[in-house]
This record gives sequence, C-alpha cells and structure tokens, in this order.
Amino acid sequence: MPMRVAILDPVSGIAGDMFLGALVHAGLPAAFIEALPARLGLDGVTARVTSVKKRGIAAIKVDFDIPPQPHGRHVPAIIRMVEASDAPASVKARAAAAFTALGDAEAAVHGSTIERVHLHEVGAVDAILDIVGTIWGLEQLGVERVYVTPVQLGDGTIDFSHGVTPVPAPAVVRLLAGFPSRSGPDGAGELTTPTGATLLRVLATPGVPAAYTPVGQGYGAGTKELPDRANVLRLLLADVADAPASSSAMQVERLTQLACDLDDMTPELVAAAADAVRDAGALDVVLLPSVMKKGRQATRLDVLCRDADADALTMLLLTHTTTLGVRRTATVRTALPREMLEVTSFGHSVRVKVAHLPDGTERPKPESDDVLRVAAATGRSAHAVATDALHAAQHALKDRRKAATR
Repeated sequence: MPMRVAILDPVSGIAGDMFLGALVHAGLPAAFIEALPARLGLDGVTARVTSVKKRGIAAIKVDFDIPPQPHGRHVPAIIRMVEASDAPASVKARAAAAFTALGDAEAAVHGSTIERVHLHEVGAVDAILDIVGTIWGLEQLGVERVYVTPVQLGDGTIDFSHGVTPVPAPAVVRLLAGFPSRSGPDGAGELTTPTGATLLRVLATPGVPAAYTPVGQGYGAGTKELPDRANVLRLLLADVADAPASSSAMQVERLTQLACDLDDMTPELVAAAADAVRDAGALDVVLLPSVMKKGRQATRLDVLCRDADADALTMLLLTHTTTLGVRRTATVRTALPREMLEVTSFGHSVRVKVAHLPDGTERPKPESDDVLRVAAATGRSAHAVATDALHAAQHALKDRRKAATR
C-alpha cells in the first residue's frame, strides 16, 4: 500500500493560517474549519474561509474572528482545552506535543519553566485553532507523513510583547533547529511565525522523498503582499511507495528528550524505573552519573521518545521516581534504517538486527537475548553463539545481494 504524504514548500514562510488554507485548497472541507471553534468550546469565535489570489495564484485564506480574550494562556490550560474537545486521541496527543514544544522553546528563551511560562501571541485563540486544525486536518486527508523543503524566514525586526527583536524570533530559531532555512527576501519582515515553526517541529521531516506520485496540491494564503513572490504556502499531496527494508536512506526524526536527576534512590530502584519507562514505549533510556548541588552524587535518567508519548512518560517518571520535575526538550535524531533477519545458530533461531549504512553496506548484530538463550540451551559460550550467528547473517546478506544483481 502506498503511503500518503504532504510536501510543504514554504518559499514565503509558514504560518498556521497558511497551513490551514493549503489543506482546504487541497481537499479538506471548508465546513471542517468553520465548525472547529465550536468543537474546541470557543464560544463567539467564527471562521472565514475565502478564495483569494496572490500574484495571480489562486489560494485559500483562513481567518478567525475572535472576541476579546485573555492576553495569553499557559500550556496546561491550552492542553486541557484540547482534551475537552471531541478530537481523536491521536490529534490530542500531537496537539499536546505541539504546545509543549512551543512552551519549551519560550521557556528556554526566557529562562523559565514550561509550567510558569506565559504564552503571549502564540497562546492566542487563533494559534490554538491553527495548530489543532492543522493536525486534525492532516488526519482527515489521510496524510501519514509531512516533508518540508528549506524554510524562508524573512528579515528585519518585529515588535512584540517583549520589545523589538530580530527575525527570526528566538522561539522560531529553537523550534527550527535542524531544519534547512533561508533568510530574506529583503524587506519581507517576519515570514515564519512561532505557530508555523511549531507545526514543522512536531509534524515535518526536512527534505522530500526520493520518488513520489503527486495526487493533488493546495495553496494557503498569507496576509501580507510580497514584492517578488506570491505569499502562499504550497502543500503537495503525494503517494510514496513503501520503501524496501534494505533502503539505505537515513531517517530524520522529530523526537522528545526527557530528563531528571535522582540523588535519593538506590541503584536498584533507578534501574527498575528505567525498565518501566522502556516497557511504556520509550525509544531509548540512558542512565548517566551526575553531580548535584552540595556535591551530591546522582543519576540522570535520560529518555528519548516520540512526541505523542512524552506526556505519558513524564507522568510515569514523576510517579516511579523521586524527582520533583522532568525536563523536556524537542530534539532531532538522524537514524539508520534497519531490519531484522532470523538465522540459525547451532540448531536454534537467532534474530540479527541489520543496520543499513549510507554507503550501501550493512552492519549486522545478533540480539543478545537470543544469543544468551541459545548459549544456555546448547552449553556453548555466548561468544561462540554470537560469532556463529554473525557469520550466518553475513552469508545471508551476501546471498541476497547476489540475487538482486541477477
């Protein structure tokens, strides 16, 4: 089955309303956007979806008419608002990850914590609608993955609640870490907003698939007029064939890193907590020695997880350890594609994980649990079983390469 993807071309930057407009132009019903404020419990807020032209290109403009609101909201209040809606659980999880990433970025900029930071412009109702609507709209269109080409940032300065600051805004810089970006054009002002950068952080992978089949496109209009280009975000819908397991293309993943320092737990209990986090879906868990205030020896529990799992794993850390707080950071991981082979060693099956390197070669490694099981069953050393399984995997990979060239 091919996978439906969306490819974003933010040559005029990206903002939440532009993303929504592109989704509508690509096939999302306008009625979905118009009903969104009520579904989020935002009384008195209405949506306008209109057809416009930007330098001759037909596009969709989405605007929300919002009565007076609180100056800003804290992240927990925003997440509670989303949780109270009828959005699917997957949408709620990604929206929570989005506002958490935004809160983390703002907290880092202001030297605060995500619980205390007060989101100003980015916490306004239109940003809530943009983020939830975009995540939900992509799911409505069946999009499984989002790609993005280099992001145009704009230039000059902007004047917001903390005063004059250069473009891109500090939070945008943190959110777009790892994304290829461009400054300019001259005189453009801000083109990529914190809301747009947040959506890229939690949804998008830089670059485009090596091969894809276009099936549709949409243009979402921004507000300002640019002198040298149409102020639109293009969204290309495409189908991508399932990649073979042996593909050597590296994967750039948007993940969340959780961390806490423990100075009053025994090593056995720390190890048990780490096992619980692994069993709950963490991608990786590392224990590191650290030194806390007054020279106290401690262990840092470092967790790598998918954005959608971050909230649940944070709660697990808070309940299974003695920590009083868990730090959260949006991060990027470049990962090698891998597959699992099954070989026979001394009459028993052994799984071998095969990593595919960028130069086209493979790196096999027998799974230690299987090696120990076979060693116990046969009376042979673990080294002998691992070596035999490795040789069997190397022969299997060699035979497969030969068959592929025939």
